[in-house]
Amino acid sequence: MTEQSGGESMRADVAESWQRSAAAGVRSDAVEAPVLITDSDLRDMREAHPLARVFPLLDDVLGQAVRDCDAVMAVGDASGNLLWLCGGTSTLRKAESIGFVEGSNWDERLAGTNAPGLALATGAPATVTRREHFRSAVQPWSCVATPIHDPATSQLLGVLDITGGDQVVVPQTMAMVRAAARLAEAELAREQAAAPRPVSQHGLRLMIEALGRAEALVTVDDGRGSVSTLRLSPRHSEILTLLAAAPQGMSGDELSVLLYEDDGASSTLRAELNRLRGLLGDELLASRPYRLAAGVSSDWLAVEAQLAAGDLRGAMRSYRGPMLLRSTAPGVVRLRESLQHSLRHALLRSHEPDLMSTWTRSAWGRDDYEMWIAQRAAVGRTSPVLPLIEGQIARLDAELG
Repeated sequence: MTEQSGGESMRADVAESWQRSAAAGVRSDAVEAPVLITDSDLRDMREAHPLARVFPLLDDVLGQAVRDCDAVMAVGDASGNLLWLCGGTSTLRKAESIGFVEGSNWDERLAGTNAPGLALATGAPATVTRREHFRSAVQPWSCVATPIHDPATSQLLGVLDITGGDQVVVPQTMAMVRAAARLAEAELAREQAAAPRPVSQHGLRLMIEALGRAEALVTVDDGRGSVSTLRLSPRHSEILTLLAAAPQGMSGDELSVLLYEDDGASSTLRAELNRLRGLLGDELLASRPYRLAAGVSSDWLAVEAQLAAGDLRGAMRSYRGPMLLRSTAPGVVRLRESLQHSLRHALLRSHEPDLMSTWTRSAWGRDDYEMWIAQRAAVGRTSPVLPLIEGQIARLDAELG
């Protein structure tokens, strides 16, 4: 933990959020969060958003509770825009004084440290109390929030938040918020299961999570309402990742070259493939050539798509770390380095100090000398985080000689 002014301790995730806020140029004396959506656009954004289908459910579950405790419930999109608010009239009026209104944006890079922004930045539930807020105008308030994900793709859809006084900072509030978010995800999953989804010959869908992990997490949807999640062994993780990156399929020899650092015995590979087929099912893993007979999505493909679309912020939000970070399989190393290099070069060209700060504060980016230099140039000479950046550059200068 670090210390706030006055000697108070500060949690590590809050301290990191303060640094991201400062790097983005948020002023601690700013009174209101920016309003980025006009009234005329807000209605269209609500109607088009997936969470529109579950907001009535969230309001039914939490709405009366927040009114009874003089708090506000907010539902925002993945960019931090607040699309829906509910609460008592007097409490909503008080919230207007800090810009906590429909159409305002509470991304921590625009509004400073707050629970909805922190939950979106980390992808995890967040609590921010009083003086943990970056902007002094928000410090009379406390808030708890949790992200909401698409149950089929794990894509971040938005955030659910309760903001109020000290009465919201109790374990029961976070439990309620998380339960309501899971209920919303379950309702979305129910709707998706009822919809026709002809995505492959057998109706199979496969979602692979490999970023920031040593072993892949795989969710298999058989298209008939049965969904299972498996944590694969390191070798099976490598095989599945390589096959997902080659939708046209590969011969055994091609797969062996990408999988083994030395010449791998074909019998060893066949045995591994048979064991993997036993885990996933005969319908999913086809042969001649080896390929995945399913609709495949993955966290690294999502990052690549966001980069291709020019959505660097979305790509940084989705990037949880190097792919299968302990793997030495040549094909996986190539995929891992290709994605990391693409993301890194996009960051260097972006001149976005807050995004660079996210990179340099990570385990994989903390010793990236070129990124620290670029970040120093991007923040400017008057930035409050400049001493921190220069300290890290000095550290690397000493370590690198």
